[in-house]
Amino acid sequence: MKMPHLKKILASFLVATLLLASACTQTAPSRFDQAQRDSTKGGVEAVADKAVKGGSFNKFFPKSQNGYNVVYSQEKKGFAQAKLKKGSQEFATLSISDTTSTPSAASKFKTSSKKIGGYPAVSQGSTGTAVLVGDRFQVKVLSRDSSFTARDREAWLQKFNLSGLKRLK
Repeated sequence: MKMPHLKKILASFLVATLLLASACTQTAPSRFDQAQRDSTKGGVEAVADKAVKGGSFNKFFPKSQNGYNVVYSQEKKGFAQAKLKKGSQEFATLSISDTTSTPSAASKFKTSSKKIGGYPAVSQGSTGTAVLVGDRFQVKVLSRDSSFTARDREAWLQKFNLSGLKRLK
């Protein structure tokens, strides 16, 4: 047997072994694959059955005032959102969400020492401020323009009908 022929057989054997080994190796799922698996496995609900319909939240949003227009932009079970605009420029996003579907959203308020309108409040990054109403409903204002400050967000949070929202079942 000649050496060049033996090299070809050995090279083929090594390639076949590498392919077999890599095919049998289990890799960890990416965070996106893991999130997909977690969200589609049985018993996991995207929105809790007892979550309030988004349309029920609209009456608790502030009214348009002082040149600002409240423009409703999204509504689904457990969530409603509006944009705060002046002219064509968006200054903030206002939202109400039912935390029955996302208990972790409510848990961040447990350590809060700040209150707005009598409700526990937290800052969310440098552009968001939220309160938890009735241990269930998160009311949030996100700045969409740098001129809309934390003080503006707090003022607009107090323009929501928070006491009415607290009574919502």
